[in-house]
Amino acid sequence: MVNTFYYLGLIFVSIVWGINFGVSRWAMEVFPAEVFVFLRFGLALPILFIMLKVTEGSVKVDKRDLLKLALIGLIGITALEIMVMYSIKYTTLANASLLNVAPWPIFAALFAPLFIREKITARVVTGGLIALIGVTMIILGGKDGFDLSSEYMIGNYIALGISLIGAIFNLATMPLMEKYSPLRVTTWFIFFGSLFLFPISLDKWSLIQWENLSMATWGAVAYNVLMCTVIAIVVWNISMKHVGAAKANFFRYFVPAAAAVAGAFFFNEPIWAAQIVGGVVIVFGLVWIGTERKQQIPPIFSNTTR
Repeated sequence: MVNTFYYLGLIFVSIVWGINFGVSRWAMEVFPAEVFVFLRFGLALPILFIMLKVTEGSVKVDKRDLLKLALIGLIGITALEIMVMYSIKYTTLANASLLNVAPWPIFAALFAPLFIREKITARVVTGGLIALIGVTMIILGGKDGFDLSSEYMIGNYIALGISLIGAIFNLATMPLMEKYSPLRVTTWFIFFGSLFLFPISLDKWSLIQWENLSMATWGAVAYNVLMCTVIAIVVWNISMKHVGAAKANFFRYFVPAAAAVAGAFFFNEPIWAAQIVGGVVIVFGLVWIGTERKQQIPPIFSNTTR
């Protein structure tokens, strides 16, 4: 029953992030991407530090861990967010979506033994492959298919790199969450990520279309700060800590499904039959993972050297 709560947390976060594909379009029409990303994480920081102080009594971490948190913030916030922007710029949305999302959990499962004591079982592998088929159907079942043209290769490589770096970023936080709470780890790596983002955004503030700011734009900013960052990242890290990084990352496959629904709701984009079938396949694969009973299933890979 406890695990069910954390699985629901992962699904909730994936839906929040999926909806953000539609919500962020309003803000990106007004704010340059670098400024918008900085606002998302920078405005979340005071809230996170206040939450940390109120709930845990202090905000400190050991000095020896600051370098680790700075590196995680640089890779997982600064570099990753910039790569996302450029992947979208240099390849198609379908290519970026598939290469950003689909390989991420696979990389997390492969590299998990290097960071944490986590077993990758036959059930996780089969459920993940089933969910991978579903997410591929959702992304490629829309009006834009996967395009391997040479003009998109740079963007495709960047998008694939996002999956690899993102998976390593998730795994790198796990050892720190054995020592600190997920909220404390999240607050500090977002602090460093925002710190590194600020100089990148400096020459972009003059490009803001202030005259076009509307309630929808500010609503999109608020959604990114409160829902996508403060709530979603903390809930994700808490759930990932209890479920395990390998299992948790397969629940990212709900993101494209939620994005497709958001596109239909906000922008009247059609949902195709293949996408509906893909959504059902994803649910089946993730339910298969989530109902695993560890004692009945032998591990395929495990970290035996730690």
